[in-house]
Amino acid sequence: MKCFQEAVINRRTNYALGKDIKVLPSQIVAAVERMTQEAPSSFNMQSARVILAMGEHHEKIWGITKETLRRIVPADKFGATETKIDSFAAGYGTVLFFEETATVKAMQEKFPSYADNFPIWASQANGMVQFAIWTQLADMGLGVNIQHYNPLIDDEVKAHFAVPESWSLVAQMVFGAPLAPPQPIEKMPIEERVKVFR
Repeated sequence: MKCFQEAVINRRTNYALGKDIKVLPSQIVAAVERMTQEAPSSFNMQSARVILAMGEHHEKIWGITKETLRRIVPADKFGATETKIDSFAAGYGTVLFFEETATVKAMQEKFPSYADNFPIWASQANGMVQFAIWTQLADMGLGVNIQHYNPLIDDEVKAHFAVPESWSLVAQMVFGAPLAPPQPIEKMPIEERVKVFR
């Protein structure tokens, strides 16, 4: 129990990332596959889909993102945006999270009385996959942050990876060698968030 709690506590957002990781790519693959497989989902619908991109595929994601933003961010403000995107490209890899919408639709049709809830449950399950992978990667000594440039980059990313039309992009998780500690964050008093009745 203590190890799990420590892993959760140490899972933090880290933007200072590099490529000189201390774990094998095969270990990252195994971790992403295992966490995706073991994360729970309502009705066991397993609608979360994941693409693990490393090397040129990781860099392609952030090249697409940069050029997409270049078209919509005013030129005089693009410098800060470019620096931010370059910091993601400087990492080792990216985990792309998708929702398989055909699966959700099939569950809605199979259980019509719960139809309105399945998209909510799918989103919750996808969040659990994200949390599990993030925690596992951080526990392996990697720095991690999560981004949401969808839907701006969806079409080009899906084309690059030959993603089925029914996959909807929901998040991009960047990981790499941590070059600096995560920034401190302020936490609300726990009493404001958790009520205990005995």
